[in-house]
Amino acid sequence: MDNMNPQTGRRQVVDQIGLNSFLTKMYGNMALAVLVSALSSYLTLTTFRTAVMGYFVAHPGTVWLLLLLPIALSMGISFSATRNPVGGFIMLMVMAVIYGVEFALIAGIYTAANITTAFISAASVFIVLAIYGTVTKRSLDKAGSHAMAALIALIIASLVNLFLKSAVISYVFSYIAVIIFVVLTAWDAQKMKQLYIEYGNQVSVTGLAITGALQLYLDFINLFLQLLNILQMGSNRD
Repeated sequence: MDNMNPQTGRRQVVDQIGLNSFLTKMYGNMALAVLVSALSSYLTLTTFRTAVMGYFVAHPGTVWLLLLLPIALSMGISFSATRNPVGGFIMLMVMAVIYGVEFALIAGIYTAANITTAFISAASVFIVLAIYGTVTKRSLDKAGSHAMAALIALIIASLVNLFLKSAVISYVFSYIAVIIFVVLTAWDAQKMKQLYIEYGNQVSVTGLAITGALQLYLDFINLFLQLLNILQMGSNRD
């Protein structure tokens, strides 16, 4: 006698389809944000180089706006994406453009080889950790919480090092930051999957996907920048 409930089987299939659709949207938006950042950085360094550099030379105070605006956009996306997915998506793309411009302004201190190596390395590590965070049955909450605490401590220590100006400390901090963002990547991937499973039928799935894309985009960008710093500082030490 077959005791399997057909309704349960169909619901499991529908749930898996819904989860796959959510993950596709989340990683698709994240990948698009990375692509937009790369494109805006390239255009800033080539087509619009003279205009952009001239503007910031003439208006140096706007550099602070360039640094602070992504923080405001990040908060805006986190608080409003599930209620206004279109607005959240627009803010994510604007943030991606700003980070692309920011990177273009500092890209001159890095070599093309180091930039390429750091990007490929960051992408490889990110993909592996994102997959692990998505498929693992082991809870990463404890590791993620410790990584967040370590990140806060690292930010404070890095601010102190701005006054100390120690290259050795910066070098060590970059390695620590890589470990932190490796953990955060896996944790954020798992966390967003769990949020969809628990609240996907209560909030906008598109908005939730944009929120997840924001978290993973920031993980990737920070992982890339820290690997770039390690490669560049290692080259300078040779």
